[in-house]
Amino acid sequence: MVGKVKPNTILEGDCVDQMRGLPDACVDVVFADPPYNLQLSGDLRRPNNSLVDGVDQAWDKFASFEAYDEFTRAWLGEAKRLMKDTATLWVIGSYHNIYRIGSILQDMGFWILNDVIWRKTNPMPNFRGRRFTNAHETILWCSKGPEHTRYTFNYAALKSLNDDLQMRSDWLLSVCGGAERLREGRRKAHPTQKPAALLHRVILGSSNPGDLVLDPFFGTGTTGVAARELGRTFVGIENDADYAALARARLEGVEPLAEDALLTTPNKRDLPRVPFGSLVERGWLRPGTVLTDRTRKHRAKVRADGSLHHHDGTIGSIHRIGAKVQDAPSCNGWTFWFYEEDGKPESIDTLRDRLRKEMR
Repeated sequence: MVGKVKPNTILEGDCVDQMRGLPDACVDVVFADPPYNLQLSGDLRRPNNSLVDGVDQAWDKFASFEAYDEFTRAWLGEAKRLMKDTATLWVIGSYHNIYRIGSILQDMGFWILNDVIWRKTNPMPNFRGRRFTNAHETILWCSKGPEHTRYTFNYAALKSLNDDLQMRSDWLLSVCGGAERLREGRRKAHPTQKPAALLHRVILGSSNPGDLVLDPFFGTGTTGVAARELGRTFVGIENDADYAALARARLEGVEPLAEDALLTTPNKRDLPRVPFGSLVERGWLRPGTVLTDRTRKHRAKVRADGSLHHHDGTIGSIHRIGAKVQDAPSCNGWTFWFYEEDGKPESIDTLRDRLRKEMR
């Protein structure tokens, strides 16, 4: 019998078995950092012969590519069942596994929205000098299928995070280190701990406060930390009891940010639609008011029904008349037209923002 979801919890055991115990369509985001299947043939050493603290755990070893593919299909199948139709999936990997995962994702009907390149500012060097330094990992971001288009993407919030520039698909972030890196003595507690900045960006961009984030390879809990801080809930699954214990201890002191700190820049397409005529109805722009462009080269007069009247006799919407006077195929009338306020031009878009605030 499939149980209920208990948010902010860590389930111990095999990820596929644990996911089978969760109900259909219960999660909003999946972030997965599965084993990379590095296929290491021996110890990796620096030029001074010291041992590199790399990935040599049993959980990263598979008998063959076929065995790894079977494992991948199993956990992806359960992840897809658990995803709401509006949910998205993030999978991170290296060249050892990400191409196999990408092929399987497409075979299973997932729709790849982006491949994000995490470019590391401080990658581990190639000590033998026989290959390029592996300085990036690839993250595949997917919806459940091409028909599932109502997924969350907080475009404006990510743009704000990036100094008001559209967020690109190449992310320059440091690997996990310093005080953030969990250690047991001098050894890393987990060889592939992901930086908090990476999960902050993933969760901020693809979920909303209150959403449930699933991480089937929870490790030491970075996904849970980011989710909790950003006002989301999480379910983490971890097969290693020691990692799960570290994650629980790490999460004990994590508190969600204050509600006002969680507010993000809204996507304009998600804001309430405001007809230009609503401004006329409220008397904020009276019929007969003359609108101009920023340079006051073009002029049009507001009519009682919210249309504009150009001096050549053309009548139309703020968008149509804006396009006409510029001889352009289209125009955003909200940003093109200005009215006069205290002798200075003021964008009509400020009135739309004011009305939207009232509507909220």
